[in-house]
Amino acid sequence: MNEIDKKLEAIRNEIDGLDKELLALINRRAGLAKKVAQVKDGGGSPLYYRPEREAEVLRSLVDGNDGPLPGEQVSRIFQEVMSACRALQKPLAVAYLGPEGTFTESAAFKHFGHAIDALPVESIGAVFRHVESGAGDYGVVPIENSTEGVVGHTVDMFVSSDLAICGEVELRIHHCLMASADGLESIGKIFSHQQSFAQCRRWLDSNLPNALRETVASNAEAARRAAAEPGSGAIAGEIAADDYQLRVLASNIEDEPGNTTRFVVIGRQTVGPSSRDKTSVLFSTKDEPGALYALLQSFKKRGINMTRIESRPSRRGNWSYVFYVDFEGHAADDNVKGALAELENLAPFYKFLGSYPQCSAWSAQ
Repeated sequence: MNEIDKKLEAIRNEIDGLDKELLALINRRAGLAKKVAQVKDGGGSPLYYRPEREAEVLRSLVDGNDGPLPGEQVSRIFQEVMSACRALQKPLAVAYLGPEGTFTESAAFKHFGHAIDALPVESIGAVFRHVESGAGDYGVVPIENSTEGVVGHTVDMFVSSDLAICGEVELRIHHCLMASADGLESIGKIFSHQQSFAQCRRWLDSNLPNALRETVASNAEAARRAAAEPGSGAIAGEIAADDYQLRVLASNIEDEPGNTTRFVVIGRQTVGPSSRDKTSVLFSTKDEPGALYALLQSFKKRGINMTRIESRPSRRGNWSYVFYVDFEGHAADDNVKGALAELENLAPFYKFLGSYPQCSAWSAQ
């Protein structure tokens, strides 16, 4: 054995020893998680998922990380550890916009880890119905894209649903053009979700200007259709190519390289405060000059930073609208509490959608 082999063997032996220590520590953590479940079970109607607690744990670990692993990788590793330990208490049933292979599925796994019962359903409305009926503990739905804006169907569902927003997750979206064919020249039709077509418009106009574009319910459905129909292709994430045995003919075809989609976690619980929170509400205004400005003063005079405002048809009459607003802070904060009370008092229609931990800056990767 030469000198290099001796050095490598010594390092590998040290790694083996550390792996055994890590395994013992992870199993020790899992044992404590089971004790937590026993305590919760004795209290009646326990909550096995605490978004604020998990967010604080991940933030603390990332903030205290000295490398060389980047914060994103530290977060992913510990998210999976927490997911596996949580599953020892109770595996969560999480509904998402399916079928398998969608970006929403990826968002669900990123937020909850892989130790969940993932339930693919056919539409955003079906995700809400699954959670409302108790068939799912939580749901994951897209709510906005950095390029194309709000997902109207999701916002509209909140008008009539009693579910709350329990968390958010951001996912960098990279689109691929995939097909059974060997090259772009044989593709006469492309399947995709309408948002993906919009996010890849310039690339499609330049590379496949004559191909028919057919909108389907999800990108995974697009991949399934492309696999079944010769001469067609799909725009979807790379995972869908593996799921449906398609060739990736072009990668990263989105027009904006920073293309990111924000998803929300929906459930039936109230989430406690963490160190960095966000709150979402819906409200309408009176039909009079300055009505919206007057309501927004509730935020300004209390120093509350709004991160998004979007109008949607109220479906209660022509040219009648509700406003969807996200802002920083938790409903338990004194300034937020005052703003919400004022909104509820002044707005003709008001609905609190929930307070929940904010995504961290590294979490969108």
